[in-house]
Amino acid sequence: MTLVNTIVTWFMKKRMDQIELFMNHPHDVQDEVFRTLISSARSTEWGKLYHYDSIFNQQQFKERVPLQNYESLKPYIERMMLGEQNILWSTEVKWFAKSSGTTNDRSKFIPVSKESLEECHYKGGKDMISIYCNNRPESQLFTGKSLVLGGSHQVNNYNADISFGDISAVLIKNLPIWAEFHRTPDMSISLMDNYEEKIELMAQATKDVNVTSIAGVPTWTIVLAKRILEITGKNNLLEVWPNLELYIHGAVKFGPYREQFKKLIPSSSMYYLETYNASEGFFGIQDLPDSEEMLLMLDYGVFYEFLPMENFNEENPPTKSLSEVELGKNYALIISTNGGLWRYVIGDTIKFTSILPYRIQITGRTKQFMNAFGEEVIVDNAEKALTVASKETGAIIRDFTACPIYFSDHATGGHEWIIEFESLPQNMEHFTEILDQTLREINSDYDAKRFKNIALQRPTIHVAPQGTFYTWLKNRGKLGGQHKVPRLANERKYVEEIIAQMNGN
Repeated sequence: MTLVNTIVTWFMKKRMDQIELFMNHPHDVQDEVFRTLISSARSTEWGKLYHYDSIFNQQQFKERVPLQNYESLKPYIERMMLGEQNILWSTEVKWFAKSSGTTNDRSKFIPVSKESLEECHYKGGKDMISIYCNNRPESQLFTGKSLVLGGSHQVNNYNADISFGDISAVLIKNLPIWAEFHRTPDMSISLMDNYEEKIELMAQATKDVNVTSIAGVPTWTIVLAKRILEITGKNNLLEVWPNLELYIHGAVKFGPYREQFKKLIPSSSMYYLETYNASEGFFGIQDLPDSEEMLLMLDYGVFYEFLPMENFNEENPPTKSLSEVELGKNYALIISTNGGLWRYVIGDTIKFTSILPYRIQITGRTKQFMNAFGEEVIVDNAEKALTVASKETGAIIRDFTACPIYFSDHATGGHEWIIEFESLPQNMEHFTEILDQTLREINSDYDAKRFKNIALQRPTIHVAPQGTFYTWLKNRGKLGGQHKVPRLANERKYVEEIIAQMNGN
């Protein structure tokens, strides 16, 4: 296995020359991606509708093709799911990634072409290992197996040739045979629908395996880890898997979970690698150790635009190309992909932390924020404040959500938080003070509204019993890797549901 590890890590690191190419020449690479996408889709129904044969530059593309969301593309996607081809993309599309729903639908179905599968998702998977091996040349990653917390898989009933599942399941189902030798557990467990049963079987199947890396959403990784420790009677994961060296995570901000992982994996040499991958594509990889930013991956068949959030609600808002972005500014991410998404508003917001090379941080969602009083609190603000409050008070947070308290006849507005702690703060009053003060320091709009409690009162925090969010997700049929607790909402639906559950109603 040592020889295999040496060969594979050498092969993976060879990709670094290509990564450095787009780091050094980002605009040229993105321009080439743009030209390839337009050329590939000229003969599609969509390409003919918007006359792609006469689009020669990015400005023409922006002027001719309106911004899209799932609702606007849904009629085309539904036809593709019935087996029609050459609609949004020129090659055959037989797979769809099932993602969390929109306002009008329980689920979205994102087309996954052969190109997006191989040139985007799989390429991203290989690149994160390439970057890791480059940063840690002594790695023994391939002497053991990677534990992957996959999604669930179903076959679409509309057409025998069309399949769908969440993106992790689509990737697992299409992996080459050789890749199966490096991952655990086997596919029959990885693709189970029942997540409670799945966690139990994963724990039993992997507790005696030589696991060297883990990939999964932090919340579900913690659930699995705790079950493994219960079964084995061990104190931490290194007692179960002594060769564990890498944890790959994404989907949610890692800061609030960091202390839990330090307890589960008590090693200063453990490597944490963040990725930005979604049903729609693979977009970013943390390329610097101990960093909180990710390299924007520019040669995956994804053309990027960036919509300043101050213009988000305008009609036909202007977008910025990569060469026009500014550091520290909040942008909605717009993508055109080799899976047939065109000027698609993915719903995430990002900011640039570096230019040349372009590195980003995910700041939140275009629809996950609190702005009932002009305070403009985004997920990034909330997670930073919670991280500071937790560090100062010795708390460890498992999950949280928050929403506004609207004005009443007798009280000003405020924010109401529900927090489930792994370890409670030493002093809850002090925790609340630090949370509030940190939000004031990092968000001037929040600070202005908090002045003398004129518009916003001090945050109200409910301490949730252990398992509250797990039960809430379960009751809504949302257990699984793709489902996440909504961090912030500008309306009270989620908070009121959870409080009612906590009160036994």
